[in-house]
Parts: sequence; structure tokens; C-alpha cells
Amino acid sequence: MNGTGPADSALMQLLPFALILVVFYFLLIRPQQQKAKETQAMLDALKMGDNVVTNGGLYGKIVKLQDTEVSLEIAPNVKVRLERGSVGQVLKNGKSAENAKS
Repeated sequence: MNGTGPADSALMQLLPFALILVVFYFLLIRPQQQKAKETQAMLDALKMGDNVVTNGGLYGKIVKLQDTEVSLEIAPNVKVRLERGSVGQVLKNGKSAENAKS
């Protein structure tokens, strides 16, 4: 008999757990980290005049930016203050709140 039998057996028992950890990393953890980086890049790139949609579903135009706060004009002369992180999406092609739904 070879003296490496029990060591090989222990290694073979740990192999499935290591495989599960690798699969979790590539299917769950890594994509979540990439999504967080994309979201942070979008929030850092916000500028005055951008048309955005909040996580709560409000459409508006950014009229004031601060470090942690955004002021949106959601209707003529109607402004709301929101936390910067509550911006969910920047609308492309200059879509405004009125025509973003169509």
C-alpha cells in the first residue's frame, strides 16, 4: 500500500466544495461586482440636463447636482430632491419625461 492514500482521499472530498466555490464566484459574485462598477460609473457620470429615471419610477431632468444629492424637475416648476444612488437609469437620445414612455 502507498502512504498517500488518506491524503488523496481527503483531497478528493474537498474537491467538490472547491468546485462549488469556483462556480459561485463566476456565476454570482463576479457578475454582481461588475454590475456594481457599471452602476457607480453611471452615477459618477451624471451631469446637469440629463434625463433620468429613478429606481422609484420617476422621470425627470437633472437641474442640480451635489455630492450625494440630485434635484430633478419632474414637471414644469416641480422639483424633487433625491439621493444620488436612487437614479436608476440615464435616458439616451435626449428623451424627455413626456416621450420616454412611448
